[in-house]
Amino acid sequence: MKWGDYEFIQTELKDRVLTLRLNRPDNLNAVNRRLHYELSQVFVDAGGEHDCDVVVFTGNGRAFSAGGDIEFLQLCINDERVFDEVAYEGKRIVYSMLDCEKPIIGKINGHAAGLGATLALFCDVTFVSDKARISDPHTKVGLVAGDGGAVIWPQLIGYARAKELLMTGNSVNAPDAERMGLINYAVPAEELDARVDAFAKQLLDGATSAIQGTKMCVNIGLKQLAHSIMEASTALERLSNRSHEHRAGIEAMLRKEAPNFRRA
Repeated sequence: MKWGDYEFIQTELKDRVLTLRLNRPDNLNAVNRRLHYELSQVFVDAGGEHDCDVVVFTGNGRAFSAGGDIEFLQLCINDERVFDEVAYEGKRIVYSMLDCEKPIIGKINGHAAGLGATLALFCDVTFVSDKARISDPHTKVGLVAGDGGAVIWPQLIGYARAKELLMTGNSVNAPDAERMGLINYAVPAEELDARVDAFAKQLLDGATSAIQGTKMCVNIGLKQLAHSIMEASTALERLSNRSHEHRAGIEAMLRKEAPNFRRA
């Protein structure tokens, strides 16, 4: 398989490690229409790559991903058919990360918000810069957190804390995220590459088929949850995309103001 044919995902396959880098650094790796489609495909491709045993997932620039690009969110409001396609792709992103037999190491180099947080938290093991914050602020723009957050946050930190953070959209800094079990490790930024390289080597030196099989065993329950929850959560998010609250949230973002949902 030839790697590097993605427009907004930079790829490198070296010594059986496939590194995927979100590559819109000037936009904090915010997800636009094309990148959303590529994310729905790249882990399918990675799973079929025979020369890869470990995947490292990271971002270029200051952030891992700021979530949905504002112009992309506006496009989904303007053309509901686009959001219907996006909802399908969103399910495929989550399912393909869970179905990929190769261990996915999240090298979270900066802030991860919205879909960016979902991408980070569905990685199998996460190493996060201690300067980074993680949040799912869907509700702050009048959207249901339907792209995977409702699946993964409760499994990592419990229902009460997950509902608090998902309903408010509040962010968590990396050290606190580690303490509550949301991520594996909060790492000084200057040590992030070395820590991820060392863990990748540990996996590569191990029994590949046993490691991959173990991942798939652990993921059985998560896959069952994902398939049952995502159908409902994406449908609810599609409804919220059509809401006055969401329009008010996006208009406020464009004006760089706090939204007033009471007037929506």
